[in-house]
Amino acid sequence: MNEFTSNLLSALTLRAGFNSALVCIGAALLGIAAGSVGTYALLRRRSLASDAAGHATLPGLVIVFILLSWLSGDARWVPALMLGAACSAAVGLASVQLIHSRSRLPEDAAIGIVLSVFFGVGIVLMTVAQNLQTGQQAGLAAYLLGSAASMLRNEAQLIAAAAFLLSLVIYALRRPLNLVCFDPDYARVQGLSVQRMDLALNILLLTVVVISLKVVGLVLSVALTIIPAVAARFWTDNTRHMVTVAATLGGAGGYIGAALSSSTENLPTGAVITLTLFSIFLASLLLAPARGVLATLLRHLSFRRRVHRRQGLLALYRGEPIYDGLTLKLLRKAAWIRRDGVATPAGAIAAQRAARDEQLWTLLRKRHSSNKLARQYHQLVPIRHVLSEDALHELERELQARASEDQGQEEDHGRH
Repeated sequence: MNEFTSNLLSALTLRAGFNSALVCIGAALLGIAAGSVGTYALLRRRSLASDAAGHATLPGLVIVFILLSWLSGDARWVPALMLGAACSAAVGLASVQLIHSRSRLPEDAAIGIVLSVFFGVGIVLMTVAQNLQTGQQAGLAAYLLGSAASMLRNEAQLIAAAAFLLSLVIYALRRPLNLVCFDPDYARVQGLSVQRMDLALNILLLTVVVISLKVVGLVLSVALTIIPAVAARFWTDNTRHMVTVAATLGGAGGYIGAALSSSTENLPTGAVITLTLFSIFLASLLLAPARGVLATLLRHLSFRRRVHRRQGLLALYRGEPIYDGLTLKLLRKAAWIRRDGVATPAGAIAAQRAARDEQLWTLLRKRHSSNKLARQYHQLVPIRHVLSEDALHELERELQARASEDQGQEEDHGRH
């Protein structure tokens, strides 16, 4: 076992030192909270709001840093820096809302304006702060990309506690947030203030961004909120499950990323956590059974085979020649035709059943064009699998009666 693997196992099992364990646990709690909030931001189409809030934290952060340098000489007091970042981010989010509501600009354009202006102001203020004779400017630069490795014990405890409390608030607000995300009009009818819930969601986003500054930095804070939610969307269509999955993926990404960054020197924690979350997203994109690329490809191939089998059986029933290579291959594999293309006894029976199924489905669609069962025809589901025995017998009797009626009409026409 090499040194990196040994260090990684020690970090993952919380045996790499107290500070490393504290950072891993804090990053995991932060990932859980960020994934939960990010789910509602994604459903409410506020994905870029966290990016705007992250970049808007910089002016407030630097202003408080400068004030602390002048007043006390200790410019690294984390609670004050977080408070300044929160105030600045709140002004940024309010500016986005104001521009969007008072002009014809779409929300993404307003976010772009606020993001660039606030970040530009922050960079100018950082230049001013760099010229101060405090000797603490390096700590300020760490908030851009995060610096969890240099996190102090009290800072890690503050972040972990804030993330835990944030998770509790999200759990308490889960029902009204679900209602606002999916049906804001119905939420208004139920007496729920959509504006207040949007404000609450913005506050939750703002809180996640502020407490994640030390871990992933303001530039990468958007990844911590959005990537787990997007990855969770591949696994489920249920909102409650999506929040749980996003929180789990966010916590796992934060924990594993922090452990990886502590296993090797000079690895930026925020960037490693972001890459870990992206790896989780990529795995979800490829392997998720609900919406993953691999599962979609397998369903497509299965559907294609079912179409070829059904069309081949119908061709056998009608006595039509079959030229498609895949259809012939599937019919031979099922022992429904011989090598010369002639139907076997089992193939003849299967062809009769397919033709009968086709007729029953056609009759059901004529009777109930808007019925959910009728719309399942395109899935090539055998009708006996979706209808009850009584309903199937009734449909067969109607089909038989129509066939008898058509036969009688043909005989009458022949006599005339």
